[in-house]
Amino acid sequence: MPNLTKQQLEELRKFDSPTISNAIETFNVRPRTEGFMGPEIKCILQYEKPIIGYAATAIISSVTPPNSRQKEILYDSYANVKKTPSPTLLVIQDIDSTPIGSFWGEVQATTHSALGCVGTITNGGVRDLDEVSRLGFGYFASCILVSHAYVHIVDYNCPVHVGGLTVNPGDLLHADKHGVILIPEKISLQLAEDCKKVQLSEKPIIEGCREKIHIGIEIDEIRKLREKNK
Repeated sequence: MPNLTKQQLEELRKFDSPTISNAIETFNVRPRTEGFMGPEIKCILQYEKPIIGYAATAIISSVTPPNSRQKEILYDSYANVKKTPSPTLLVIQDIDSTPIGSFWGEVQATTHSALGCVGTITNGGVRDLDEVSRLGFGYFASCILVSHAYVHIVDYNCPVHVGGLTVNPGDLLHADKHGVILIPEKISLQLAEDCKKVQLSEKPIIEGCREKIHIGIEIDEIRKLREKNK
């Protein structure tokens, strides 16, 4: 299936990740307990709209200095990001037992922005928050770190495991202040329309209960409103 157009991706950015999640459920393409990252992956900076992109992937470590080959892998990873469909999200698995070195700071965020990358998702850490915030680069990570230590890439363009989710190169990801969710390719073209349907289906109970906030509502009324939501 071809990648979504810029306009189609922008349509999906109109919806928050819970709405994306609810819409995906209507297709019954995966269990409701799968397809998203756990709460350990946090939105570090604030954004006006969700961030969406195709995954480029890498694996990092920071506890020991890189060898000569690992130093060169950085440039191979840059090339991989550049060839990944844009917008790109670099999804990085940190394999250290505890994150100690940040791959991400002003230099890497600016470099990757020039390569067509709009953000990162990592179980490692990030830093240079003020500078990266001004850049508008997406930071979704497990923590904030002060040092880059001996950080280096040990592999790239491979499956990675971040936040309990396996991400493969080319996967389409949607991320906002609620978390990160993977959009299945087979339903990506239809998903925006289903998001609209989800929002419409929720209106009766939201508006019905909102009208009764100050006077109270009966359980039977809630039942009727919820029946309209099915």
